[in-house]
Amino acid sequence: MKVYTDWWSRGNPGISWIWVYITSESDQEIEKRFKYLWVKTNNEAEYLWAYYWVKRAIELWAKHIELYMDSDLVIKQLSWIWKIKKLELWEINTDIKKMIVDAWVRVDFIWIPREKNKEADRLSNVAMDRAE
Repeated sequence: MKVYTDWWSRGNPGISWIWVYITSESDQEIEKRFKYLWVKTNNEAEYLWAYYWVKRAIELWAKHIELYMDSDLVIKQLSWIWKIKKLELWEINTDIKKMIVDAWVRVDFIWIPREKNKEADRLSNVAMDRAE
């Protein structure tokens, strides 16, 4: 499965929403969802969007997930390239990795520029507009 995800927040920290757009390997749409996160920092929201949507792909019985995000921080930290300095991010990172190991799923963490993540970005804006 391919998972494209994005978040939107009004302020940092601020009220945050995350969106996901899940497709098959052949790009056939499987699901679109959003989730309200309460008040989070940008980095917490970015990590939580990875957590919730890896979890959702596993619930849909995915055994190989390509997670596409425009967050360089999360991609590089989940890929063991950058160190994690904040405890709250380390805890979410650990939860994601445990979930992956427990489910016996392979996840490729792929950074993409925002302009290649248009559907998830559009959906995150729709969720925020609905909330206001």
